[in-house]
Amino acid sequence: MNQTELEILNPRASIVIRAFNEARHLKEVLRRINAQSERNLEIIVVDSGSTDETREIAEAAGARILHIAKEDFTFGRSLNIGCAAARGEFLVFISGHCYPMGSRWLEELLAPFSNPQIGLSYGRQRGGPRTKFSEHRHFQKTFRNRDAIPQDGFFCNNANCGIRRSLWERHHFDESLTGLEDLGWAKWLDSAGLRVAYASRAGVFHLHDETWSQVFRRYEREAIALKHITPDLHFSFADFLRLFSYSAWLDACAAMRAGSFLRNAPSIVAFRFMQYWGTWRGSNYRRAVTHSLKEKFYYPHK
Repeated sequence: MNQTELEILNPRASIVIRAFNEARHLKEVLRRINAQSERNLEIIVVDSGSTDETREIAEAAGARILHIAKEDFTFGRSLNIGCAAARGEFLVFISGHCYPMGSRWLEELLAPFSNPQIGLSYGRQRGGPRTKFSEHRHFQKTFRNRDAIPQDGFFCNNANCGIRRSLWERHHFDESLTGLEDLGWAKWLDSAGLRVAYASRAGVFHLHDETWSQVFRRYEREAIALKHITPDLHFSFADFLRLFSYSAWLDACAAMRAGSFLRNAPSIVAFRFMQYWGTWRGSNYRRAVTHSLKEKFYYPHK
């Protein structure tokens, strides 16, 4: 058996992509993955009922395609299906609308694992030409231009992330969460005495193109999940008012410095309102998450 055949059987990294109607972006995402300096990899696409050309694009790029029924979908369950089929030493997760910034993205994302105490590595995110002004600001604040290897705490984001498969085999993603399954897993990692790394040079362009209702639903479902992960954390109506007004003010100041205030003012108010109103609603949600609500969370209409 030659080296190429061994790599196919035992890839260093398994790239797991959750996908639902990602045809608009997936072809370029896969092209960039296949152009990585780290060549010893496999690509797994977990499709949850796409009605566009997502599966055809994935197949043409050499990806393995797995399926999950819409009624069975949760973020954690979809990842677990992909991880169970993976053969790589490392499991790498990237959103179907995240474009690796360069050919060393994967190499940089995996580099922190040279430290045996690192169980999870995540990378930088930036927006694209159509990204809302406030979301650009959110990316810049959340994903700094300097490494933290290891970082303090268990924050992470699996739109651009890698973990050790051996650790996933010890602890799977929580399939009951409405979001933030990455944070839930990283909290377990932290409790096991292992660390999270932030690799700033492992960058992606994260191209959200959401309606305002989708922004609201994203933050609502994440807040519901966060309440389960960190039950002592509370978000009051006063928190909503304070954070909405303060964040919108800071964004407005930044837009004025950039000479784009008039163009971005409505978007700033709308984004920050939906962000914190969704967070408040989710933090204070008391009922069971129904099937119809899951449909809105996981399959929002454009």
